[in-house]
Amino acid sequence: MKVVVDLTRCQGYGQCAFLAPDVFTIRDEALLYDLDPADEQREQVLRAAAACPVQAIHLDAAESPYVPRQSAQPKGHGERIVIVGASLAGARAAGVLRRDGFAGELTVVGAERDAPYDRPPLSKQVLTGQIPPGHTLLPSVREVEAEWLWGTEATGLDIAAKRVRLADGRELPFDRVLLATGTRARPWPNEREAALQGVHTLRTQQDAAGLRQALAARPNRVLILGAGFTGSEIASVCRELDLPVTVVERGPAPLVNALGRVIGDVAARLHRDHGVDLRCDTTVTALEDDGNGRLRGARLSDGTTVAAEVAVVALGSIRNVEWLHDSGLAAGVWGVTCDAGCRAVDTNGLVMDDVFVAGDIARFPHPLYQYQFMTLEHWGNAVAQAEIAAHNMVSDQAHRWPHLSVPVFWSSQFGVNIKSVGVPTFADQVVITQGSTAGRRFAAVYGYQGRVTAAVTFDQGIWLEFYQRLIERAAPFPPDFRHVDRREEAGPVPAGVPDRVVATAGATVVVTGHDPAERRATLLHPPQGAS
Repeated sequence: MKVVVDLTRCQGYGQCAFLAPDVFTIRDEALLYDLDPADEQREQVLRAAAACPVQAIHLDAAESPYVPRQSAQPKGHGERIVIVGASLAGARAAGVLRRDGFAGELTVVGAERDAPYDRPPLSKQVLTGQIPPGHTLLPSVREVEAEWLWGTEATGLDIAAKRVRLADGRELPFDRVLLATGTRARPWPNEREAALQGVHTLRTQQDAAGLRQALAARPNRVLILGAGFTGSEIASVCRELDLPVTVVERGPAPLVNALGRVIGDVAARLHRDHGVDLRCDTTVTALEDDGNGRLRGARLSDGTTVAAEVAVVALGSIRNVEWLHDSGLAAGVWGVTCDAGCRAVDTNGLVMDDVFVAGDIARFPHPLYQYQFMTLEHWGNAVAQAEIAAHNMVSDQAHRWPHLSVPVFWSSQFGVNIKSVGVPTFADQVVITQGSTAGRRFAAVYGYQGRVTAAVTFDQGIWLEFYQRLIERAAPFPPDFRHVDRREEAGPVPAGVPDRVVATAGATVVVTGHDPAERRATLLHPPQGAS
């Protein structure tokens, strides 16, 4: 059987750990689990799924009597839908299409050769050796009748002819298409240095397997480039394995780009208290070769060097949109622009009824954040957006839904369960409403122009839904009510979020024509490899 837990919903009640302790483990508030438990654990896992107070455990439908069967009137006879991208968002959309009654042809194109798998465990359970990479496959909540094209890369989209071009020369016709190609790890920019033995990125199952093998060899030191969530989680694993680790971060503290300086400073203390050699306001200028094609260390911008046999490049991601450059869509480094119903927008700013977008590449307007366009590389957003897109693909205009989910994400590092709701970087102030930053068990609420916009919790995830309701109703900031476990009486302080980057950087548009019937916009893309 296959198991996956929606860890954005999980509130750490621990019922699953009591009922199936060989599959689920609670460390403080962080849940770790085996996605592919042994057959003899089946009954315990079924009971754990049924007992979960927030119903966060998902199983194969064939294995679980607790997954409701849904029926729908058949839709789309004789039509064809193509989904480009076979990871979390694409796979979820395929299941929802069949659940909602789509009876036409369904084709899912995936560049990777593996069936859809869950990525969050790759930087946690897989690296520690708790589970092998192959145990991260996503459960098929229901059998999805579709043509699955594994190991097949899409190279172009012809909107006028309604065809998806594939790398093997084939063309797939469609009536509607969903774009869900996700992201890839940003590599070290120097190709020669990036190719050194010992230099890793972490995005795929193969990446995780290679890095796990490198860590299991007990290197003298691991160097991590970047202290975002992925880099911080890998650093946490290294310390759990008792490996010396140096983290080099361009910003003033870990997680600043996501959570701001106030919480970033808490994260920095967390790193250092667990023995991480954290170098902030510093960059790696070069990775050094030992003369035999192996990594021996790195030179830093402050003039120092670090000796390391393993380096992990955790410098963010690149959205997989290059294949859409000649499609006529408003697609670029910022993602693929769409409306709140996941319908793609073309270069003229017109909404398309037959091209939809979901997951990490979707750039959509969010009403809660002044309708600003945003892209979210979160597990929960990929699932929610895929469901909205799939529903809207088989619904008429009167019955389409907007994507209004409040962003939620989580991370587990150094024994602390970090959760966030809303958009912390859309804030000017932050206040600690519960607990204590010194004790690293607290809730922080973010505000912008007098309204609550986000909340972050360290080992206080049970309160996340409460703060989500404050965000959804635009509650006043700072919150004016009596808090549970209020320890820090200080008022709001500047959140220390980074300056907002203009999401359309690089969007050069040329407008031609004079008559409204022929006036058109063309999006110019920089040459391949240009920044």
